Amino acid sequence: MEVTDNGPEPNAFDIESATTENDEYRTVAWTGKYLQVTLMSIPVGESIGLEAHPETDQFLRLDAGRGRVKMGPSKDELTFRQDVWDGWSIQVPAGTWHDVENTGDEPLRLYAIYAPVHHAHGIVQETGEDAERDEETGVDEPPSWSVQPPKSDPDQHA
Repeated sequence: MEVTDNGPEPNAFDIESATTENDEYRTVAWTGKYLQVTLMSIPVGESIGLEAHPETDQFLRLDAGRGRVKMGPSKDELTFRQDVWDGWSIQVPAGTWHDVENTGDEPLRLYAIYAPVHHAHGIVQETGEDAERDEETGVDEPPSWSVQPPKSDPDQHA
């Protein structure tokens, strides 16, 4: 199923099919003014990567696979740990260090909702390395039509 990010225009798509069919590390599916929907596929044995978004809340829902979520107030204090699988949701408050690791034997398929918008409109990143590079080079920036909080601390990665 192909999903096209049509920006802050009305949109509807079968999110479960799009999520389970997505093979890319991250595909931005829809970008509005205040929130964004992305599809993710995490390979076996890999993870999203330990990170914290100071000004962004996240909602994640798993549609295939098994994983383990770790969260906490610092990268060295991940006090929340939970095994998760198809049907589970994860809520990540802004500023919380978090990681989701694929502990299963198939790709971990999930979608994430960011508020406010966190990634470039329509960006597709094949691998986690591509996502890191795009962030470091400034390619992966929210579009100008999105409403962003005043700039504070940048995202943090372990």
